[in-house]
Amino acid sequence: MIKVCAIFFLLCTALVGLAQVSEFNQPWMDSTKALILDPYHGNDLNWEELASDKRVAGIIHKATQGNRVDKKYRERKETAKARGYKWGSYHLGVPGSPVAQADFYLETVGIHSDEIYALDLENLNPRSSMPLDSAVKFITRIHEKTGRYPLIYCNRVVLDGISEKFDSSSVFAKCPLWHARFRNDIPDFNTGTWTTYTLWQFSCEINCRNTGPCPYRVPGTNADMDINVYNGTIEELLDKWPDI
Repeated sequence: MIKVCAIFFLLCTALVGLAQVSEFNQPWMDSTKALILDPYHGNDLNWEELASDKRVAGIIHKATQGNRVDKKYRERKETAKARGYKWGSYHLGVPGSPVAQADFYLETVGIHSDEIYALDLENLNPRSSMPLDSAVKFITRIHEKTGRYPLIYCNRVVLDGISEKFDSSSVFAKCPLWHARFRNDIPDFNTGTWTTYTLWQFSCEINCRNTGPCPYRVPGTNADMDINVYNGTIEELLDKWPDI
C-alpha cells in the first residue's frame, strides 16, 4: 500500500507540474516548443555546441540600427543557413525617418521569401527609440516592399503604450508580437492590440546572469544570449516560417 501511495503521489506531482506549464507560464519547459535565438555582434556563439540542442530551430539576428549594419550579420547568416537553421533579421528602430530606416534595412538584408523581418522598439522615449507613429510608417513601408508584415519586438512598457493607442484593427495587430518579459510567467498581458504573443523572449543576462538562475541555457551560448520560445511546436514553426 505504501508503494502504491508513493507512486500515486509522484504521478500527481508530475501532473501538477505539467499543468503549471502553459502559454503564459514557463512554456519553454514543454520540450515540444521551438526555441529561437536572437544574437547581435556582441554575443559569442559556438555553432558546434549549439547543434546539440535540437529545439533551436531558428535565428533572428540583428541586422541594422538606424543607418548602421551589425558587423556579424552577414557572416552569421551564411553560417546559420548552411547549418539548416531558419533565418530572420531585425532592425532596431531609432529617431529619424522611419521610411529611410526601412529602406536601409531592406537594402542591407535583401527581400527574401524565407526570411523573417522584425522591428525592435526598445522604449517609448522619442529621443532614443523610434516613436510609435513612426513605427506605423516603418511597418507600412516594409509591407509595401515585401508584401509581409514584420514582427514587433517590445517589452511590457512599450506593449502597454501600443495598446493604449492602437487597437486590434490597427496595422500593429497585423504584425506578430515578439514580447520581452524576463520572468517565468506573464500575469498581466495587455490584450489591447494582441491577444497573445508569437515569440516570448524569456531569457537574457537580466535574469540569467544578474538575478539568475537561467530559466534555460542553450549549449554554445553565454548567459547574455537572448532566448525566445515560440507559441507553438517545432514542427509548426518549421512549417509556417517565415509567416509565423
